[in-house]
Amino acid sequence: MKKVLIAFASRTGNTEKMAEYIAEGIRFSGNEAVISKISDLKETKDITGFDGYVLGCPTYHRDMTGGMKTFLFMAEKANLLGKMGGAFGPYTHSGESAPMLFDTMNYVFKMDMVDMGALSLKDAVLAADDGLKACQDYGKAVGEKFK
Repeated sequence: MKKVLIAFASRTGNTEKMAEYIAEGIRFSGNEAVISKISDLKETKDITGFDGYVLGCPTYHRDMTGGMKTFLFMAEKANLLGKMGGAFGPYTHSGESAPMLFDTMNYVFKMDMVDMGALSLKDAVLAADDGLKACQDYGKAVGEKFK
């Protein structure tokens, strides 16, 4: 069994909801998921020891939150090279955050990213059963990547 950290920033609760359903999908695949707000991860040692990392952030003003940007600088010091990764985020209008996270993890951290790309869901879709299932499916894909 592999251990995956799902770290996220959330203001309205939608990113946290996505994190919970992605964690379910990871658990469905037979792996362990640990969910944490990025504000609770203060030092590099807090994010080491995991086999995979899934990061989530909402889109605000066509960008990631400032907290997520700060977290990424800390995560870069953890040397995540070759670790399994995924990225997700909800949005209301434009949805740039999740793809930005995915690209940072892929091209800067050089992680082994899930083949589905970033999971970016409009808030209205997230509220429906299809949105929740999409999160679970993404989590399953993350877990399957270990096989």
